Amino acid sequence: MSMERLVVIGGDAAGMSAASQARRLKGPGELEIVAFERGGFTSYSACGIPYWVGGAVPDRDALIARTPEEHRARGIGLRLRTEVTRIDVAGRRVHARDLDSGAESWTSYDKLVIATGARPIRPEMPGADAAGVHGVQTLGDGQELIDSLARARGRRAVVVGAGYIGVEMAEALIDRGFEVTVVNRGSEPMATLDPDMGRLVHRAMEGLGITMVNDAEVTGVRTGDDGRVRAVVTDAAEYPADVVVLGIGVRPETSLAEAAGLPLGAHGGLLTDLGMRVRGHTDIWAGGDCVEVLDLVSGQERHVPLGTHANKHGQVIGTNAGGGYATFPGVVGTAVSKVCDLEIARTGLREKDAHRAGLRYETVTIESTSRAGYYPGSSPMTVKMLAERRTGRLLGVQIVGREGAGKRVDIAAVALTAGMTVEQMTALDLGYAPPFSPVWDPVLVAARKAAAKVRDAG
Repeated sequence: MSMERLVVIGGDAAGMSAASQARRLKGPGELEIVAFERGGFTSYSACGIPYWVGGAVPDRDALIARTPEEHRARGIGLRLRTEVTRIDVAGRRVHARDLDSGAESWTSYDKLVIATGARPIRPEMPGADAAGVHGVQTLGDGQELIDSLARARGRRAVVVGAGYIGVEMAEALIDRGFEVTVVNRGSEPMATLDPDMGRLVHRAMEGLGITMVNDAEVTGVRTGDDGRVRAVVTDAAEYPADVVVLGIGVRPETSLAEAAGLPLGAHGGLLTDLGMRVRGHTDIWAGGDCVEVLDLVSGQERHVPLGTHANKHGQVIGTNAGGGYATFPGVVGTAVSKVCDLEIARTGLREKDAHRAGLRYETVTIESTSRAGYYPGSSPMTVKMLAERRTGRLLGVQIVGREGAGKRVDIAAVALTAGMTVEQMTALDLGYAPPFSPVWDPVLVAARKAAAKVRDAG
C-alpha cells in the first residue's frame, strides 16, 4: 500500500497548524505532507503587523512563530513562492506555478487542506492600485508599507476605513510621526460596535491627534506625474496624502475553491462541517480566513477572520487528516483592540445583528471603573449588554475603557458559549480585590441591570 499524501494550500496559521498537527499524529513514513505558500513567510502573526509598522515590535522576525526551515526539519515538504493555480477535485490533484522560475507542475493528493486566507478589499475606483496605496494582510505587505513610509515625500497619511485594521494602522502611523486622517463610510469608527459605543472610540482617536471623517464615500485616489498617490478624493472633499492605507476589511480568498466547484456561503467563504471538512467532500478540509463559521448566538453562518480561529481550525483539521477526531463547534464573535490606551472589546451580537436574526432584545449601558474607585489607577469603562427579551439569554457585550477593560469581555464570551442568561451571570463567582475590580465587576453590574430590564419587560 502506497503512502498517503496530504497537500496543504496556504502556509500561515490554519495551513501550517494543520500540517504540524497531522505530522504529530503520523510520522514521515506514514504520511507525506506537501505545503504550498505563494509568499516568502510561514506561520506568522498578521495581527501584529500594525505594531511592527508603528515600532512597538522592532523586528519583523518577532512575528514569525515557526520558520520554513523549522517546518521542513519536521518532515513537511514546504514550497515557498509557489502559487496553486487550480484544484482538480475529480483528478485529486493541484496545479502550481513557481513564482520565481515560472515552472509549472501537478501534484496529486489523497487529502487536501485549503487555507488560502483572505484578501484586503480594494475599492474599484481610479488610483486604487497607485504607488503609495497599501493593503496590509501579509508580512510582505507590511514590509512594502514600511518601505513606502520611508520614501514618502511628506508626512501626511490617509487611512480608508475605520475597522480594526484601519484604527490600528492609524495609531501606528501617528507613532511613525505622520499626520493621519481616517476616512470612514460609517457614522462612527469600529462598525463591529454599535454606533453609541463607536462614538467613544471616535473621541479617543481625535484625542490622539487623528482627524476622523465619517459618513464619507471614497471615490478615487489622485496621483502625481510620477504615478504616486497625492490625495484621497471623497464625494465631498479631497484629503492630501503621501501614503494611503486601506483598512476597509477583507474578503475570503476562495477563487480557487469557487473555480473547483466547492460550496461557498453567502459571505463568499467555504462551507464546512463540524470537522472542518468541506461540505460534500470527505477528503478536503478548509480553515482560517477562507471559511465561514457558525455563530453560536445567532445560529447563522458568518465570516470572522481572526488568527485565534485559524489556529483552532488548523488543529481540528490536522487531527482529522491525521486519523484522529476533533470538531470546531463555532464562535461567539469575540474581538479586542486598542487605540492608544483605550481598549475596545466586543462579543456576541450588536443591535443590528440581533435585529437581523429576528431576536427581540433589551439593552443596557453602564458606567463603572476598572478597580475599586478608591484604589489608585482606577479608570472609567463603559459596558453595553444585550439580552433576549423573553428568556433573558445573553446576546452580546461591548466594552470600551482604559487599562483592565478589554479582556473583561472574556467573561461574556464564556457566558455566551455556555448559553447563560443575564440572571445566571449575576451569580458568577469572579475574583475580587480592590486592585483588580470593584466589588461588583462592571460586567456583572451590566448583567444585573439587564436582568432587571428583562423582568420588567416580562
